Amino acid sequence: MQSRQSTGLITLLALAAMTGLAACASGPEVRTLADPGANFAQYQTFGFVDPLGTDSRGYQSIVSQQLKVATRREMEARGYRYEPVDPQLLVNFSASLNDKMRVTTTPAPVYGGYYGYRRGFYQPWPMYQDSTTVSEYKEGTLTIDVIDAARKQLVWEGTVIKSITSKDTANVAATLDSVVTSAFAKFPVPPIAR
Repeated sequence: MQSRQSTGLITLLALAAMTGLAACASGPEVRTLADPGANFAQYQTFGFVDPLGTDSRGYQSIVSQQLKVATRREMEARGYRYEPVDPQLLVNFSASLNDKMRVTTTPAPVYGGYYGYRRGFYQPWPMYQDSTTVSEYKEGTLTIDVIDAARKQLVWEGTVIKSITSKDTANVAATLDSVVTSAFAKFPVPPIAR
């Protein structure tokens, strides 16, 4: 009897763990807003705000450089042409990295019978008690603004929120590239098929 209960309990805990891992591996959260009155087909050129929101103290950061490369690729894939002087669209970035806490409460079995007096003969049905774990993690947020330069008005905003892992910090360029790709997956103009 005990082996059935143990097998069932192990199966239940394994399913709970897999569900938790699947939730963590779901990827970044992407939110977008678009000006409903903007006609994205009318725009042909784009450039970057100077200085960018991700620049620091009068110089362009490495993060800004990598964001520009990834964004330029995404915009050109949609048929827009890079124009550093007098573009129709301007692109800007803002980014933040914050410390966060994750609190997880899960039921955990407690064996022992009634006040511990039935233990010697058999294992009673387990009782459950909540087990709470607290873990710290870093969360990165990148916002990409696309602005109508003539009207000085925001026409599209893509925000990506992602838990930052040690793998992300080990290869920042690939992480930024992936985040920009995630944001532009929801851009109003799809890439041109080639």
